[in-house]
Amino acid sequence: MNAWNQQGGRPPHDPYRPYGPYGPQPTPPPVRRIGLLRRLWNAAGPVAAGRKVFRPSRPGRVDDPAVARMQRIRTLVGLAAVAWVTFSYKLAASVEDLADDRLDQSWNAVLVLSVTFPVVVGVLIGMARPPARRELLRRARKPFGSILALIGGVALFPAAVLSGLLDGRLATGPVTVAVTVVVVLFMLVWVLPFVAYGIGMSLTHVFRTADIHETVPPLLALVLVWEMALVDVLTGAYEGVPGPPRVALVLGAPFSVTAVALWELRRLRVGYGLTVRGALMR
Repeated sequence: MNAWNQQGGRPPHDPYRPYGPYGPQPTPPPVRRIGLLRRLWNAAGPVAAGRKVFRPSRPGRVDDPAVARMQRIRTLVGLAAVAWVTFSYKLAASVEDLADDRLDQSWNAVLVLSVTFPVVVGVLIGMARPPARRELLRRARKPFGSILALIGGVALFPAAVLSGLLDGRLATGPVTVAVTVVVVLFMLVWVLPFVAYGIGMSLTHVFRTADIHETVPPLLALVLVWEMALVDVLTGAYEGVPGPPRVALVLGAPFSVTAVALWELRRLRVGYGLTVRGALMR
C-alpha cells in the first residue's frame, strides 16, 4: 500500500501532473519566451559585458558574503553622512549637484587606483618567490585588462569630440551621416552604461584583484583610501564646512575602510588560512 493510500486514499498533490484520477490538476506556468534582441542584450549588453570584465572570476576564489555585506553597509553609511553634511552646509544646491560631485570623486578614485594598482601589485610580485611570482603574474592579466577596458571606454568620448564626430563635422554625405548616427547611438546606449557600471564595479571589487589573491583587494583599498584623503586635503575638499565636521568627512572614509580591510584580512587568515605571506610563498 502506498503512503498516500494511508491518508484517506487520495494521491499527493502534484502541481506538475496535468490529470489524475480525481480530474484535472494545476499545470506548470508557461515558459516565458524571450525575443532574439533581448537574448542578445542579456548576453552582450553593457551590464553583461561589465560583469565579465570587472567582476572576479578565478575558480576556487573565496567569496565571503559577510565581507561584501560589511562593505555595502560602510558605503551606505558613508554616502548618507556625505549627503547630510552637503545639504546641511549648502555645499550642493540640488541632488543633481551632489550626484555629479560623487561621480567626479568616483572617477578620480578610479584614476588614482589605476596608477596605484600596478605599483602595489608590482611590489607584491617583486617580493614573491619565483614560483609564486609566475602565478601572480598570470593571474594579474584580467585585472590589468579591466583597467584598460575602463580607460579605453572613457577615452572614446574625448576622442569623439576631438575628431568632430559628435558635432557632425564628419557627416558630409548620406553614408557618413548614417555611420555617425550609429556610432553616437552605440556610445550612448552601450559604451556609457558600460563605463558607469565599470566605475562602480572597479571600486567595489578593486579592479577584480581578488583574481590575483584574496588579500590583494583589502590591501589596495587601504592604500587607495589614504591616497584619496591626501588628495582631499591638498585640494581643499568640503570648503565651507566647519573644522570638526570637515575633519570627520576627510578622515571618516580612511578610518572606516581601514577597519573593514583589517577585519577582512583577519577573517581571511582565521577562517580560510589565506595570508599575504602565503600568497608570496614566504
